[in-house]
Parts: sequence; structure tokens; C-alpha cells
Amino acid sequence: MIPRYARPDMVAIWSPETKFKIWYEIEAHACDAMADLGVIPRENADAVWKAKDVEFDVARIDEIEAVTKHDVIAFLTHLAEHVGSEEARFVHQGMTSSDVLDTCLNVQLVRAADLLLDGMDKVLAALKKRALEHKDTVRVGRSHGIHAEPTTMGLTFARFYAEMDRNKNRLEKARWEVATGAISGAVGTFANIDPAVEEHVCEKLGLRPEPISTQVIPRDRHAMFFATLGVIASSIENIAVEIRHMQRTEVLEGAEFFSMGQKGSSAMPHKKNPVLTENLTGLARLVRMTVIPAMENVALWHERDISHSSVERGIGPDATVTLDFALHRLAGVVDKMLIFPENMLDNMNKFPGLVMSQRVLLALTQAGVSREDAYSMVQRNALKVWEERLDFRELLLADEAVVEALGVDAINEKFDMGYHTKHVDTIFKRVFGDS
Repeated sequence: MIPRYARPDMVAIWSPETKFKIWYEIEAHACDAMADLGVIPRENADAVWKAKDVEFDVARIDEIEAVTKHDVIAFLTHLAEHVGSEEARFVHQGMTSSDVLDTCLNVQLVRAADLLLDGMDKVLAALKKRALEHKDTVRVGRSHGIHAEPTTMGLTFARFYAEMDRNKNRLEKARWEVATGAISGAVGTFANIDPAVEEHVCEKLGLRPEPISTQVIPRDRHAMFFATLGVIASSIENIAVEIRHMQRTEVLEGAEFFSMGQKGSSAMPHKKNPVLTENLTGLARLVRMTVIPAMENVALWHERDISHSSVERGIGPDATVTLDFALHRLAGVVDKMLIFPENMLDNMNKFPGLVMSQRVLLALTQAGVSREDAYSMVQRNALKVWEERLDFRELLLADEAVVEALGVDAINEKFDMGYHTKHVDTIFKRVFGDS
């Protein structure tokens, strides 16, 4: 990803320096395990650790690869330059390139998942804070973009919290699923390397041994991982779109924080544009773009081909770096977001009392009016509110049929706002527990 949408901690996971360090650790731990089994001399295994603090020369490895046309061989050649050719002759004993590449990839994905989970915690904390802050701040709920019935801003934040909490659970499972390693040799049969080597390497790297690999780790694991990132990205966009809607001039119920010195438009000095949440919508598209290729990687020829390799070199860093940046941006947007309760009430009262139509409808049916007649009685008054901006309650009080069915007091009672917020505490307890 371009630096504009990248945080250094996540970028570092995918750097060549980090990759080669993981490759080295895989090879060194494998040598230790083979020495314990008596397969290679202990002094050779110990010699490999002479490179423990080496910063591998990426340019030198690239230079060697230009001749060998093989990245793992290039690395092993460079490693021997540090350890010594004779001392390093048992490195990679019985292993295949995929043992190194796949195990390394999964180490990187696990580390990336840990950073993403940290970002999700920040988003969850911001959403919870704003939900509790505005638990009882009334705003109009909308369906199809049209005023529906009253809700609260707190419930808006709470539903996004619940969605992100589900996503955190999904990511924890995806992290677990991809946290496997394979040191099983050609076509995954362990013919030339003991399974104990795989167990040792995986333990040292915080992975589980892949139960059955075919020279490569099965790519359904990775497909699930990237699919999970795609779902999280969609949830980010879900929140971003709602904030963008709130910031529209004719709505203005909430807005991104506008910092001192910030400019909204090169042409129109008055503009305050929702650029951060629009950016999040775009970043979500980039993350989702990686999901289909990850799923297409599942079907490889026989025990192994490398059609997946070029794909993963791109989507691994792209998806995780982009999502990491998006999560931290979203946390900041929510945390600093401006809320305008007065505008929420003004918007709700733009069509006075109209959002109480269902209460009146239900009351009429409970009073003995058929649903069809009740609907007609309510709708004929509601349409006048739409068309003439009249007050819905006053229209009902002037409608003899409605008054006859309900009475004046019952009609007035149907306009109590507390009716719509009486279960907010119950919903909050479901979402946040007793906190």
C-alpha cells in the first residue's frame, strides 16, 4: 500500500527484512530439532545461530536471486555467507521451499491479526463511549432514507458496537484458523523430515502443526482469513456511510471533527466535507477486492502449484495494511465526532408528529376499528402533513372518526416520546452487559 494509507507497525510485518528474519528462524529452529533427533550434528545446528543478530542484506539476496531465479535458494546462499558454507550444509535438510514460505506467511498473518485486533479494540472503545454518552439523545430513525420512528443516537452507536464486536470474534477465529505451520517436505509426506521437526518449529513460532499439508498449507484457511477482513471492511463502510449521511447539510445531525486550519474545498471556502468517512468507504473497497482472489487460491493443481503465490504477495500486505489504517482512522472519527441534538429534534419535527403514526394505527385497531379502516384514517391525515406541513396531532384531533374511536386524551397520549425509548436500557444491557 502507498504510505498515505499505511501505519509503520503493520508495514514492518511485510518488509523484506522481517520476512527474511522469519525465514531464518524457521530454518534455525528446524536445525535444532534435527540435531535433537540426531539427524544432523549439534555443532552445525548451533552454528546457524551465529546469524541470530544479523540484518540480512536484501540487496545481496536480490542479487543472488537474479542468478538463481529462486528466492529461497538466494536466501539460503546468503545465510551461508554469514554462517559458513560447511557449517550451513545441513540447513533446509529435507525441507521444501513451501515449508518456509507458507509457515512464514502464516506467522505474518497472525502478527497482522494481532494489530488488527488492537485496532478493533480502539473502534469498540470509541463506539461504546459515544453510545453511553448519547444513550437518550433522541433522533429520528429512517428506513429507505425516509423518517420512520424515533430512536436514539446511543442506539445507533450501540448497533455499530455490536456489529464490530461480532467482527472481533470472527477475526479471533480467523487468526486461530490461519495459525498453522508446515515443515513436511515434498508433497507433505514427511518422507525426508521427521514430524517432530514441524512440531518444534511451530511451537517456537506460536503456531500449530498443520494436520495434513500437501507441500503447501491448505488455502481454505487463508480464504477464510481474507473473507473475514472483507466483512470487517464492510462494517467500517456501514458506519462511515451513516456518518456521511448525518453530515449532509440538510441533515447535519453529526459531523466529522473539522480541525483548525483544515480546508474543505479548493474552490468553496465554506465547505466542510466528510472526507475521512468517504476515504473509509474507498478503503473498504480495496480490502474487499482481496477476498475473491483469496478464494480462487483454494483450488491448486494436485499437491501444489504456485498460482497462489503472486496473489498472496500482493493481497497479504494490501489487505492488512489497508484495514489496519482504516480501523485507526475510524476510531479517531468516532471519538472526535460532533453531535448536534438540536438538529435531530428539528429534523424530527419537520413533519410535526408524523413519526407517531404507527402508535395511532395500533390504538385504532385495539379500539375495535378494522386494520384497513384504521390504516386509511391514519394515512389520510398523515398525507396532509407530508403535503401541507400541518401538525399530525392537530389533524387527528380534528378528525371526527379518529376522535370517536379513541377520544381526545388517548390521541394526546400517543405523542409521548418516552414510548419509543422505554426499552433503551434493555437493549444497552444486551449489548454492553452491566457496564
